[in-house]
Amino acid sequence: MEKRLYPKLILEALSNVRYPGTGKDIVSSGMVEDDIRIDGMKVSFSLIFDKPTDPFIKSLVKSAEAAIKTHIGDDVEITGNIAVKTRTTAPAKPSNPLPGVRNIIGVSSGKGGVGKSTIAVNLAVSLAQLGYKVGLLDADIFGPSAPKMFGLEDAPVYMAQKDDGRSLIEPLEKYGVKLLSIGFLVDKDQAVLWRGGMASNALKQLITEADWGELDYFIIDMPPGTSDIHLTLVQTLAITGAIVVTTPQDVALADARKGVSMFQSDKVNVPILGIVENMSWFTPASHPDERYYIFGKDGGKNLAEKLNVTLLGQIPLVASICKGGDDGVPVTLQNSISGAAFIELARKVAAATELRNNSLPPTHKVEFK
Repeated sequence: MEKRLYPKLILEALSNVRYPGTGKDIVSSGMVEDDIRIDGMKVSFSLIFDKPTDPFIKSLVKSAEAAIKTHIGDDVEITGNIAVKTRTTAPAKPSNPLPGVRNIIGVSSGKGGVGKSTIAVNLAVSLAQLGYKVGLLDADIFGPSAPKMFGLEDAPVYMAQKDDGRSLIEPLEKYGVKLLSIGFLVDKDQAVLWRGGMASNALKQLITEADWGELDYFIIDMPPGTSDIHLTLVQTLAITGAIVVTTPQDVALADARKGVSMFQSDKVNVPILGIVENMSWFTPASHPDERYYIFGKDGGKNLAEKLNVTLLGQIPLVASICKGGDDGVPVTLQNSISGAAFIELARKVAAATELRNNSLPPTHKVEFK
């Protein structure tokens, strides 16, 4: 059976290495940077020292290499792959990671199960249908669904060498949308068991080490709720505006209100482009003019009015939306009432973005002190 490496195994091996200056192991001492990368049997990471003149740097690197080979196996490629960092080194301020992108739109929801990813995917495809250059980042680290919704679950992702010498991830492209997801990089049948820092690093890699090129809209399918992933995104990117997805249910509306509050807080301060009410009513395929308000009526509309934000759209609950997601053919590509609803949503999002850009100053990345 082929040996599989994972970060916890690396950390367990490194916990056997002690720093001579204190006698404590390097993992609990915080000397192992949260940047472990695994490519087959090749492992790389960084060790952090308090100062660049630390006398134990070389010996500790050798000890870390030996621990991994001893506790995991001689076939692990670790020699020469351990970088050294110092806490006194001031981190360089990153430049704009997406210089060719005009608008960055976050699609969020206060809770799971409201169809946020369905909205994000169909919005991205609809904008492409309208002639815009569009990218979609599936940032839902622990529940990536975009690969299935685009019919690209088993598609490989490649690195490409650029003219400036950099190796960048090539986004996949389908239906006119450039797409990346953590789902392309992990086993689709296994849960992603990562600490928050590792998830954030993986997400940053998909943003800063990918060739997104020139885009009119960069859509981010955010995880549900509020988490450190959201903080990573607003610290990494200057998000133009956010869209909050809800259903008409009271429980969903309460969480949507929290989501709006997160973006509007003084520290984050990302403009709200509007609210999308999903599953607004059920329409039977055989009776397209009938509406059944299964989850309540106009909850998202009333919330938008109460919070003084725009209602961007009300999307009906029809079987073709679910089937389109399962089959990898977004419903907006179909000539249907639902498809028309998403095209109209895309037009309203484009208009709301233009209004935001004409009336508000550019968003800045969040700096948490």
